[in-house]
Amino acid sequence: MRPSRTTQRAAVGTVAAALLATTVLTVAPAQAATPPSTPTSTSSGSSAPVRFVDIEGDGGVTLKANVFTPSDADGIRRYPVIVLPTSWATPQIEYMAQAQKLADKGYVVVGYNTRGFWQSGGEIDTAGPKDVADASKIIDWTLAHTPADPRKVGMAGVSYGAGISLLASAFDKRIKAVAALSGWADLVASIYSGRTEHRQAAAFLGGTGELTGRPSPEFRTIMKDFLASNLDKEQDLIAWGRKRSPATYLDKINANGTAVMLGNAWGDSIFPPNQTADFYEKLTGPKRLEFRPGDHATAEGLGLLGLPNDTWTDTQRWFDHYLKGADNGVDRESPVLLKSRSTGAYEGYKSWKDVPSGQRRIALDGSKQLHTNWDSGADGGLVILSNMMDQFFRLPPIASIPLLPRSVAAVWQSERCATGQRVRGTTRLHTTLSSTAESGTAIAYLYDVGPLGIGKLITHAPYTFHGKTPNQPFGVDLDLFSTAYDVPAGHRLAVVVDTVDPLYIEHNPSGARLTFSSPADDPSYVSVPVRD
Repeated sequence: MRPSRTTQRAAVGTVAAALLATTVLTVAPAQAATPPSTPTSTSSGSSAPVRFVDIEGDGGVTLKANVFTPSDADGIRRYPVIVLPTSWATPQIEYMAQAQKLADKGYVVVGYNTRGFWQSGGEIDTAGPKDVADASKIIDWTLAHTPADPRKVGMAGVSYGAGISLLASAFDKRIKAVAALSGWADLVASIYSGRTEHRQAAAFLGGTGELTGRPSPEFRTIMKDFLASNLDKEQDLIAWGRKRSPATYLDKINANGTAVMLGNAWGDSIFPPNQTADFYEKLTGPKRLEFRPGDHATAEGLGLLGLPNDTWTDTQRWFDHYLKGADNGVDRESPVLLKSRSTGAYEGYKSWKDVPSGQRRIALDGSKQLHTNWDSGADGGLVILSNMMDQFFRLPPIASIPLLPRSVAAVWQSERCATGQRVRGTTRLHTTLSSTAESGTAIAYLYDVGPLGIGKLITHAPYTFHGKTPNQPFGVDLDLFSTAYDVPAGHRLAVVVDTVDPLYIEHNPSGARLTFSSPADDPSYVSVPVRD
């Protein structure tokens, strides 16, 4: 029998927090030391000098920052400026390697530690109004104290810094260009997709927030209610998340005409790719979307160490064009750039909706009943770790499809693929579900199954329902997380549905059973997007 929910949540939360702490603390350039607490000038060892300064943020909070200025600054010439808010739980040295490179290319660069973390003052606002106001205060200071051009202001960041940059661009018209890397557009759709609490993602954020910062009472309450699955507070959670979602302010971003570049990983277990792609499609200004293999912040992570990195290279090209006016062709390229998880090859498309050229349908025939609260062995893996393995070694989570116990896992398989199948985009599941209880959770998986029956995970997504009439069938439509994966000829596609995954909090009462059916007038299926 599997461990109790309480034991499982505690164990996963502890492991997730420890893992993220390790990840965050090793992302910043290893050669950089902790900056001094008082304003100081020093040399970075290359052409562009760096200063560590204190900047007054919203409400008088002190924000610790570092400033890189081009070495040829003469007190007369003005330079485009890029503001870099730090990632969640990361010290202000995070961007120093990239800031140095940008300054050497003629930018004034200001990186600052977001409020509530490390040496900056205040409490964690979780990309709330205070963080947005801080960004404008940083711009004010930069224009007053550096040779920055007020007509050429950009913002960029990874993760938390990406979200803050997008949010700030909605409220500060001075921001002409943004590069949001591994960020979010819709916070609710990120950590509460399918109305399911993303347990490990939330434990990541809560654990590292406690370790490296000063969480506000509001944040602690939100995290407590979220991890306790307090449905009485669900609308409060949704309102809190929407207030912190760039998608909420899409009209403002479009009205400002901000040039927006979005870069994310296919396997981002904090901010899944679907919500980023949806946001991209609704942008009306200059825009670019890039997806690469990996997990949260891993696609651009090595660039933070100063190593060659495609994401950061494209970020500089984006700013070169939209802040400097360089005719580098970035505005004429295919605006959607995808990198296959299987081959590592890049593919360009004119829009997100043009990525698939067709659909392959897998019928979910028959009726299958599942006993809940047992882990079948089909899982989405571990936050950060599993999709890093896929990125670097092409080893996604696996399961032996023939050995999955059919009492706790529903399984459907396609015929063998006569030719290779290039899965591109968003897989959709449509089915009819009934439950012996009014609440429940199911997780759907799509696998690439080889000759020996070993399935490699292509994509998955959770689904939770509440308030349903027991034993009364209802329709379910679920988008699985978008991806780019190549299925070899001779392999099968397998659809698996079970009720437990360590990534998520499940809502199946003890003894509940779920039944999946396929009525004649509304057959069940999974539609897999493919590219010829």
